[in-house]
Amino acid sequence: MSAFVTLANSFYASYSVQRQLLIDNTLEENRVYATKLAASTEQFLKSMQKQLAYSGVIAASHFDDPKILQSETARLKYQTDSFNSVVITNAKGKILATSPDSLQLMGQTLNTPGALEALKQRRPMISKPYISLAKNLVIIISTPIINAQGEYLGYIGGTIYLRQKSILNELLGEHYYRDGSYIAVLDNERRILYHPDANRIGEVVKPRPLTEAVKRNANGSLMVTNLAGQAMLAGFAVVPSSGWEIVTQRPTDSTLKPLEGLMFKVLRHLTPLALVTLLVVWLFSRLISRPLWLLARSANEMDKPDVSTNIREIPSWYFESTQLKRALLIGINLLQKKIGKLKFETQTDPMTGLFNRRGLAMTLETVVQLRQQFAAITLDIDHFKSINDSYGHDIGDEVIKSLAEQIRHNARESDILCRVGGEEFLVLLPGTQLGEAEMIAERLRENVETLVLPGIRPITISLGVAYWNQQQGEPEKALKRADEALYQAKKEGRNRVVVSHKE
Repeated sequence: MSAFVTLANSFYASYSVQRQLLIDNTLEENRVYATKLAASTEQFLKSMQKQLAYSGVIAASHFDDPKILQSETARLKYQTDSFNSVVITNAKGKILATSPDSLQLMGQTLNTPGALEALKQRRPMISKPYISLAKNLVIIISTPIINAQGEYLGYIGGTIYLRQKSILNELLGEHYYRDGSYIAVLDNERRILYHPDANRIGEVVKPRPLTEAVKRNANGSLMVTNLAGQAMLAGFAVVPSSGWEIVTQRPTDSTLKPLEGLMFKVLRHLTPLALVTLLVVWLFSRLISRPLWLLARSANEMDKPDVSTNIREIPSWYFESTQLKRALLIGINLLQKKIGKLKFETQTDPMTGLFNRRGLAMTLETVVQLRQQFAAITLDIDHFKSINDSYGHDIGDEVIKSLAEQIRHNARESDILCRVGGEEFLVLLPGTQLGEAEMIAERLRENVETLVLPGIRPITISLGVAYWNQQQGEPEKALKRADEALYQAKKEGRNRVVVSHKE
């Protein structure tokens, strides 16, 4: 997993770096391109202003000659094709000459915003966009006509149509790309002067991050979202003399499109090496983890008797697994000892060392599983309460211990000896018939009756005997019959053995 994540991170990092590199390069290219276009536009505007200034000098010398004025407007219109139309007015805005003649404007007085601004400013200027007398959206580039005496005679101006074919279209329109890239020109009031979509020319754009960035910087680049919600990479620059803002934009998707093919090639070359690397890492991880896996599995089987042997056979070829193996063996050894001790303590009576009820249940289950017949002897001390009352509980405990010792002395090695209550005991005799069990019980009764205990009177016991085999149902029934025989012995006067012959 670590190797896979590392490879995936490397691939993603490569993708991220390449993506950012493409975006940064495109932003810089658009900025440089916008700056070049701004410089070209600036040079073009200055060139047109020089042409107008030269014609203004000629017009000032022949201001009273309509033919020369008309000739000069025609020369400006057709010699360079820089303007869509050219006009010369007097100081009151009356048209003295115009080209082309098809405009039919001779003798009219101009009152359009561009004309009024030129007449008012009386200096070289570039107007804001306005609607001309011919109902065209235009800008006018003008220069004043001043005679040798310094009198202001009028102005000569060339118009550029914004919504029709013009020098501005030729200058910028050839840079339109099929991938969605385009160029737009705005004036300093955010009015669109040029756009591939002619319907948007003249539109005033609302303040946006891009337009605000242009206001703050002469040139730069920015990631933006256009009005259609499309992510764009924009570069911008300002034309100094006019304050126009030239914006070059390219869709982010178009910029990143080559990245898909590039990353596919990277993935194609990386995959074989990645698969080999992952296989090698997997093999080594298996080799390293196998001892740990085997040790963990053995840790879940710590209660099995052969777990220590299994752990010793686990190959541990490196230091950490060897130490874990050693620690596990030590822990299992201590645990098994503790478990053995706990089992012994939970199954035996701490006072007498005989089995308690839990130990009886476990041994009885084993006898049943082995399908062994057995006899059961239950017994208790006669009038034990009076012994406690007369001699105290300490003496009573000593009596119980002495009786346990007598039971142990009279029992065989295969017999199961239990203390099941305060002064109550039970002896299971596996493989023993009822008659033999009765003899063992009688012998035990006689030995106890003759037992001499220092400082107290002799004691006696009452005993009940029963028998069980596989045909008699649950073994607990035999224990119950032995208890019933014991109670019968007490009823008959104590210090006797009663045998249950029920099945």
